[in-house]
Amino acid sequence: MSSNVVKIGLLGVGKMGQNHLRNLAMLKQLEIAFIFDFDKEVCEKMSKLYNVPISQNLDEDLQKVDGVVIVTPTFTHADYIKQVSKYVKNIFVEKPLTDTLESSKEIVELTKKLNLNIQVGFIERYNSAVVALEKVIKNSNNIINIDFSRTNKVSSRITDVDVIIDLMIHDIDLALTFNGKPKKVEAHGYVKDGMAEYARAIITHENGSFSNVVASRITEKRIRHISATCDDMYIDCNLLSKEVHVNKQSIEQYLDNVSISSKSETVDVRPQEGLLLELMDFVKICQGENVKVANEDDGLLAMEVANEVQKQIMEANK
Repeated sequence: MSSNVVKIGLLGVGKMGQNHLRNLAMLKQLEIAFIFDFDKEVCEKMSKLYNVPISQNLDEDLQKVDGVVIVTPTFTHADYIKQVSKYVKNIFVEKPLTDTLESSKEIVELTKKLNLNIQVGFIERYNSAVVALEKVIKNSNNIINIDFSRTNKVSSRITDVDVIIDLMIHDIDLALTFNGKPKKVEAHGYVKDGMAEYARAIITHENGSFSNVVASRITEKRIRHISATCDDMYIDCNLLSKEVHVNKQSIEQYLDNVSISSKSETVDVRPQEGLLLELMDFVKICQGENVKVANEDDGLLAMEVANEVQKQIMEANK
């Protein structure tokens, strides 16, 4: 597997899998060795559209690739990672790592045992607005609190996981990325048909900062918003419109009896395809490069927080 051309297998060509396929097809020095899905009709359609082969024998085909991208339903992630790891070292799995804390721990143990390279698809890390926000925050003296809001009614069609694993997990990962490990989690939520559809959690981090995370599959309006309160600035970030606004605190200066008050700035955010950048990093990993990505440990830490949020909400709604 040392040729310049990286051979990738893609498991799952549903809606998100098709996004991966479209981006993989744009990458140079990459060959889509096969696609695989139990939906034969969609598989045939994607095969013709992108001129890529369909796997007829998954175990045989896995032995011929440098890396595998898993974009199957969340409850199948753990089983596919175990199957793929028999033949392939480099594995990209869409978020979350698995559907339960227990299976996530199993996968982390397996990863260490087999020395696998796991990349978890926390795509918001590649959102150009988030990248800009992170750069601004790094220049702040101190982060006091970050609010995360994410709503998507369409997402209610997903029935194998709740709103915490489906939506909130993105912002849990960002909260941990910005503020580090959690010390305490407090959660409230609304449960419908045995599954959390609205969740609110306050994460107190070991560094003393707070993250207030809200996710809803009830709200019609689509929102993806982050606002950060720092001791020297307030930052407003819209992940959909890719807008970042910074309001710096008033400066106690007097020039000829005139004070300089609060200053507002707009950060220039360059548009970029987050999924394409994410997959480019995975290709580099397949080529043997050392790239910092969301790995199995990040996936497990996010699942630990998500599991605590789930536990508290379900307990309160008994």
